[in-house]
Amino acid sequence: MARHIYHCPLRWGDMDAFGHINNVTFLRYLEEARIDLMFRLAPGDGEESFSGGSVVSRHEIDYLRPLVHRHEPVTIETWVTDITAASMKLKYEVKDHDLLYARAATVVVPYNLAKQRPRRLTPAEKAFFEGYLDDGAVPV
Repeated sequence: MARHIYHCPLRWGDMDAFGHINNVTFLRYLEEARIDLMFRLAPGDGEESFSGGSVVSRHEIDYLRPLVHRHEPVTIETWVTDITAASMKLKYEVKDHDLLYARAATVVVPYNLAKQRPRRLTPAEKAFFEGYLDDGAVPV
């Protein structure tokens, strides 16, 4: 099982009044990692993977310790824990070397924007995500 590794920069404006990264900003960080995985790395070879759209149907996040602004990026590891015909569940860890700041999960549904309804995963999309599948991952 491979994990997608994304190095996410922290921006000065990500801090809240208490001097740590705001909880809502964590969702933006997860989005950046997910988009990097689904749109930069997902199958090319002439296929329009997720170009028709996708929607998030669920987020879960557990904040484990405060993350403060600094110039070094934070690492976000992403992997897949469930694939169905028309959705996948991604899990994440937001961390540094040995510090874990948050664990999270997102359910993503492929979506046909033109028809305004969910669609099935293509065989190429399913095969791509199977490369990141880990049934024994840490539960969120």
